[in-house]
Order: sequence, then structure tokens, then C-alpha cells
Amino acid sequence: MESARRNSKAIKRGDRILTEQPFVFVLQAKYRKERCDNCLQACKVLKCANCQYVYYCSRDCQMQSWSLHKIECPFLKRIYPRTVPDAARMLCKLSIHLNNGGDLVRGYYTETCSRRFRELMSHYGEIKYDARRLEHLESLHAVLQDMMGDSTIVPNLAELTSIYGRLITNGFSILDPEMNSIATAIYLGVSITNHSCKPNAVATFEGTTLHIHAIEDIECLDWSKIFISYIDLLNTPAERRAELQSNYYFLCICSKCTDMQETHEMLAAACPNKKCNAFLDINLNNCPHCDTDVSPKQRNGYNEAMSITKTHLENMKDVAYLDVCKLCLAKQKGFVHPLNVWHIKTLDAAFEAAIDVSKWAEALEFSKELVPGFRKYYGDWHPLLGLLYLKIGKIQLYECQLAEAVKNLKEAQKILQVTHGRDHSLLREQLQSLLAQSIAEASA
Repeated sequence: MESARRNSKAIKRGDRILTEQPFVFVLQAKYRKERCDNCLQACKVLKCANCQYVYYCSRDCQMQSWSLHKIECPFLKRIYPRTVPDAARMLCKLSIHLNNGGDLVRGYYTETCSRRFRELMSHYGEIKYDARRLEHLESLHAVLQDMMGDSTIVPNLAELTSIYGRLITNGFSILDPEMNSIATAIYLGVSITNHSCKPNAVATFEGTTLHIHAIEDIECLDWSKIFISYIDLLNTPAERRAELQSNYYFLCICSKCTDMQETHEMLAAACPNKKCNAFLDINLNNCPHCDTDVSPKQRNGYNEAMSITKTHLENMKDVAYLDVCKLCLAKQKGFVHPLNVWHIKTLDAAFEAAIDVSKWAEALEFSKELVPGFRKYYGDWHPLLGLLYLKIGKIQLYECQLAEAVKNLKEAQKILQVTHGRDHSLLREQLQSLLAQSIAEASA
């Protein structure tokens, strides 16, 4: 790593390492009638009178988008009323931008070091032999031809494959304050950041602006030693490695992926001895910690609970149902360890489902087990852990559990100030007012 990438100044937990605007971004199609295509805010929006496809919150946002949209607009009009796949629209906007000087744009990750779009890895060789990716690319190419016709902007198939490769392996999901994915984007500078399942930095968003904050102390600004997670960490090492290999074409060799204990704990059974909290391998005949026998009934109960849980959670990817979550939790009771990753996933789904139907007391019960699971698998300084504390505190304030609300909102503040920065709108506009209200009411 060249010396220009380094800065001798130590980085402290919570420091903002990088701020960047997107090279190209696209609002997810499912949100296009409820969010502004430029600033991504959820508000009253009005559609473009020409293409009838994109929506804006104001004249200012429409004008800010005009340099790209004036070229994209007739393409969207041509295909209307069909919904354009997000990846196809990204390829269209990337092609337009690159054709209009975007190839010269640089994204800086230090004062002097930068990347251009063509310098991102395309994984062209891997994609040529990846049947799944080739099928996807073929379908996107067909959409682009329908949209763009014989426009000179349309790249040839080899060039499109390179652009596609850079998109799928360098793209970011832009997240709203609740950590829901709302858009896809390419950021040039931050593409320098590598993955680890034990990251020391995290990416968060303010609108379309990306921020990288350190969640651990780092000796200096050396990008070879700064890591974020590309994927959800609430999965086993085998699942994480398979996802990274399939989507990013590399095998993760971080300490968490090569530690067999990680898999053992994530899939652990509960010891039949209720006084023993050991992580039990269900295939053993005895608990290594307390020597309690593992009966066939215990083994069958565990296997049944795991099978039912995986099936139901897969079926509830989009919407979680509280009664189904409770059924899974009942099946797990006494058989699955409280920190088994599938138990934590079920609790997470149950917590959100309970909130959706205003079952506040039940949501708080689920959160008691959920917090230790999030802390174990996401770490002490993760946005999702901070947001969990925020949701818990908000419910407790509503339920007049004021002392508990103050405690959890302060914990949320401590974490989110590190992961988002003290000036983020989530803290300024939501958390600080909730905390002030909780303290005021608790003191009354």
C-alpha cells in the first residue's frame, strides 16, 4: 500500500473517515411513487410530466437531476408503463453518465488518492463463466434494448458486461434511518474498502450521502486495515462465505469465518440440564460442560424446531406474522440455545411483527432476549443494535416505563453517535427529542 494512502494521525472510535456523494444512484422502483427520485425523502411527490415514471418532491430536486434525467427521460417514456428493473435502470444511468464525461470523475478516499469508475474491478472473467449472472445480464440487456433502442449510448455486450460487473461487486444499498434498503448506488472512493465479518468501520447514510465511521480505534488512516461488512452478519460462517463467493467472487478468511467455535455457537442446542447454559452440539451424546445425556427425544426436538423455523422464516422474508413467529419460538423452547442464530432471527421477526400490530408488551418481552443476540453477533457498535435500543426506548416511553426508556435511549445515543455521527438527522430529529421527553417525564 503506497504511503499516500496513510495518515499518521490515529483514528478514534466514532471518527468520520470518509464522506462521499454517489457516482450514480437509482431509487428502488417500489418506492418511486412515494419517495423523491433525487433526495430519496418519503413525502408528497409529483411525477415527471414527460416520462410519467419518476417523481420529485420539488422543482429544485427536479433541476438537480436534470443533467442525467433529460437523457434518461425519453428512454423511460418509451418503455412506460412497464416497471424498469432497478439493475437495468442503473446500467442505463451508468451508460449515460460514462458517455457524458463520467469516465473522468474521481472519487477521493484521501486528499490525494482517488478512483475512477474504470478502475473498479469488473470480474469480467468470473462473470463469463457464471451462468446465473449471465442469465441476469441477458435479461437486463433485453430491457435496455427496449428502453434505449438503437441509441449510440448503448454499450456493446462486452462493455456492458464490464459495467455490470463493476455494478454488482461495487454497488451499495442506500439505507434509510431505519436501515431499510431504498436505493442502489455506486460510490467510487469508498470502493477501496474491503470486507470483514468483524469490521472496524461502518457505512451509514444521510439521504444519498455516504459516511464511513470507525467503530474501533485504528492506528492510522491505512485503507488496507479498514474494513466494513458487505453482508448481514446474522448468518453462519458457511452461509456468509457462500454469499460472498457467489456475489463478490472471493472467499472470506477473516477470523470469524475460520473459527469453528463461531459455527458451533450459532447452531447450538440447549442443554437438557436447565441449569447449564453451555452451547451444545446436538450430535454429541453428552454435554461437555455438565455431562448430561442428550436423549433421542432432545435431538429430534432440536432438529424439528430448526427445520420448522428455517421453513417459516424463509416464507416470511417480506412480511413476518406474529402467530407464526410465536409457533416457531414455542417449538424452539427447551431445544434451541437462546443465542442460536435461528432463535435470534425468530425473535427479531417476532419483535418487528409485534410492533406492526401494536403489541407493545410482547415486543418488549422479545427484546429482552434479542439484545444479547444482537450484541453477540453484530458487536457492541453496530447501527442495528443502536436502532434496537431506540425502538425499545420509544416503546417504553409510550408505555410510561420512563426509567427504562431513559436507560435504553441513552444506550441508543451512545451507539448511534459512533455509527452515524452526532450531526445525523436520526439523532437530531428523533432520538434527542425522545430522550429529552423521557427525562422530563421521569423527573416530573
